[in-house]
Amino acid sequence: MEKISPEAKKKYAEKIKEYRQSIEEIQKAQATLEGTIRKSPQGAGYKRLELAEAHLNLVSYYILMNSLSLSLLGIKNENYLNEARKCCYKSIICLEEIVSPYVDVPFSEYEEGLGSISELTDEQKYHLIRKLGFAIDAVLEGFGDNSKWKWSFVELESRYATITKNLVNMKTIIAQLDPRIAGYSERLNHLNLSKRLLQQAADRYREKYELSTQRLDDIKQAIYYLAALKRFHMLLGEIERAEVVKKKIDLWRAKMESDQKKLEEADKQKSKSSLR
Repeated sequence: MEKISPEAKKKYAEKIKEYRQSIEEIQKAQATLEGTIRKSPQGAGYKRLELAEAHLNLVSYYILMNSLSLSLLGIKNENYLNEARKCCYKSIICLEEIVSPYVDVPFSEYEEGLGSISELTDEQKYHLIRKLGFAIDAVLEGFGDNSKWKWSFVELESRYATITKNLVNMKTIIAQLDPRIAGYSERLNHLNLSKRLLQQAADRYREKYELSTQRLDDIKQAIYYLAALKRFHMLLGEIERAEVVKKKIDLWRAKMESDQKKLEEADKQKSKSSLR
């Protein structure tokens, strides 16, 4: 690698100075907001939304600073990318504290939490979810395909899928799927994104299982996300789609049980060999 010139380093330091200051200001505001939440639970849902947005704003700065490092210094800044990764998690955690981290549960399990931010419009919810998705994509792109975090991102993406689904009000959504009602396109896009992300989460856990870990926990998670997708289709009255997902669940479960039996047989053979 070519040696970085003092001029390039100086130019880079000058460029990111303003961004560092902006990050410090956001972090101070976050600390104040977190203190407010601890002191009073009133309106905590909206405050957590604000925190989630702030974390995503931090992601933007960290990604920008890494891009400047690439363009001015010719090197990837893993520290900034890692901070951006952490901020994506923190944003998701803020949203999980509102609508729960549970994916395959009845709507009643997180209805109260969703009700605590009832003034948030469907347009605003969809905008927030898209912003979170763009942030995660930017971090993934920054790290690249061969990153050590490749398989850990499966969890991040699946938690994103869960939040996206849990921000849909299942009691009102069907009645509001009318083009004449304001926010229709955002609601429809939000629904379609939820389905796509649930399927993607299942596929990614299956891929992780097949190509990396061979851990039964991963294929169980894959099936878990398929079950959530099936429940989602059922709640929306999409019976045929739910049946298609059910068949896939049956196939994946059969694969899991078959692999489990093979592992048990392998363990038995090892035990016999050790006794000889």
